[in-house]
Amino acid sequence: MNTDPIADYLTRIRNAIRAKHRVVEIPASNIKKEITKVLFDKGFIQNYKFDETGPQGSIKIALKYNPVTKQPAIVDLQRVSRPGLRQYKGATEIPRIFNGLGVAIVSTSKGVMTDKEARTLNVGGEVLCYVY
Repeated sequence: MNTDPIADYLTRIRNAIRAKHRVVEIPASNIKKEITKVLFDKGFIQNYKFDETGPQGSIKIALKYNPVTKQPAIVDLQRVSRPGLRQYKGATEIPRIFNGLGVAIVSTSKGVMTDKEARTLNVGGEVLCYVY
């Protein structure tokens, strides 16, 4: 049993990037699927596929690298809100990551979205992670 599945998700991606893997497979959940969609929309991953076989299913993520320099698109992933200390922020308190170059992924009442989208919709929520 895993106490923090989102931290496990981020760690699997971080480890795959450091090992220069092209594809990483992660056990699926609804929140992980939504985070994956946000990462794809913002251009941090190349592609993803939801595999519904088995009781839980899995997510296959194709990681994105620069074709010339072979540098990964994701420099770092940081877990912010964790089970022992949840981090909730209002719409005006959501931080900007690297002056707008990075993304804070926020779980709001209107779904999982980026910090910029949350500010536009004027909704706050739980800050799940920072990606840059």
